[in-house]
Amino acid sequence: MEAMLISAVRAGDTDAVEHLLLAGADPDERDGAGTPVLCLAIESHAAPAARLLVEHGADPERHGPDGVRPLRKAVDSGSPALVEAVLSRADGGTPGEAELREARDLARHWYETGTEAELRRRTGAHGPVARTRVQDGEFDVVDELALGGATVRDGHPAILTDLDTRLGTVIPFDELRERALSRPDQEHAAWSASTMLLAHRRDQATWRAAKALRTHPDPAHRLFGAEVLRLTHLFDDRDEDPFAAPALRLFTDWAAVEKDPVVLAEVLVGLSEQPGPHVDAALLPHAGHDDARVRHAVAAGFDGHAPAFAPAVRDTLLALMTDPDPDVRRRACNTVASGKDRAPALADAMAALLDDPDRRVRVAAVHGLARHDDERCVEGDRRLPPAPPGTPYEYDLDEVWRYEMRRDGRR
Repeated sequence: MEAMLISAVRAGDTDAVEHLLLAGADPDERDGAGTPVLCLAIESHAAPAARLLVEHGADPERHGPDGVRPLRKAVDSGSPALVEAVLSRADGGTPGEAELREARDLARHWYETGTEAELRRRTGAHGPVARTRVQDGEFDVVDELALGGATVRDGHPAILTDLDTRLGTVIPFDELRERALSRPDQEHAAWSASTMLLAHRRDQATWRAAKALRTHPDPAHRLFGAEVLRLTHLFDDRDEDPFAAPALRLFTDWAAVEKDPVVLAEVLVGLSEQPGPHVDAALLPHAGHDDARVRHAVAAGFDGHAPAFAPAVRDTLLALMTDPDPDVRRRACNTVASGKDRAPALADAMAALLDDPDRRVRVAAVHGLARHDDERCVEGDRRLPPAPPGTPYEYDLDEVWRYEMRRDGRR
């Protein structure tokens, strides 16, 4: 009979894997063919299970009958999350430099050859490749390619960046930009690996290189530059904050001329991370933009720290709470909920959303009314339809019982 731990890994049951490991299961368990359970997790693209196994002492050097070590197998998988999991040893140890270099060179080969081309070479298969967008790790996505019975993910640019960094290589700005633009998608692991690494450098050379992309004719390049600039300022926690004033000037000017809606939305997000009336004034002209992503950035960007919204901002939020796009309505409602303005018109606008066709908007309205100490939140909460299967716990609804505690003097 197959060991319970192996069965749990094959089934992708992360909770069961954790329970069994805590109960003393052997993290180096092998299946009937002699393959360690860590290798089975990698072959199944089960990054959470692989991380648990390594954190509970699985030997990252132990390979199966094929002779392929876990790190090399993880690189071949194309999953940045799997590579990170294999390298997350509880004792803080890392593979030797030679093994890391070998893994880095393998990742570079996949990146330079191209995922689909290398998959075809390895399988010898012809015909169309099945391509699916999948979650890889907590925050990133990748494409998963299937051909000839083999499956691989296209996260090799991110893997290459990770391994280069672990080896102490300082990757030039232009090379990181090209790795990101090989997968021009802000949610893709390749893109985020480059932008996050550059943003954490927090130096003037990176700032200048990113700023220079503002006038690039390709919107993808402008988007990359805007995100690096925004994150550079966002992650700079130094008291002097040398990028604050330059970011405000740059994003204010940029917002007035940018035509691409995706880039404009990113610029507006960067602008709104410096709250104040000057930011509100720069956001207002874009409230009626044709693209919902831009309107969403506007709705999210207004500063609610003042005792009341400026009249023009209040009117704009009221309009955005009736927007055709549910994400815009929800975001505008959340901005009103977190702001200090207690104008009755704002509460009435949230109450009007208690019958919205989108359940997430209704949840935002219930939460906002509770934050505004408005009794209508109680009935709105009661009338919410059941959450769809798989919906995470809705912490925003906890605000209703907090309101009731305040109302009843039971603090």
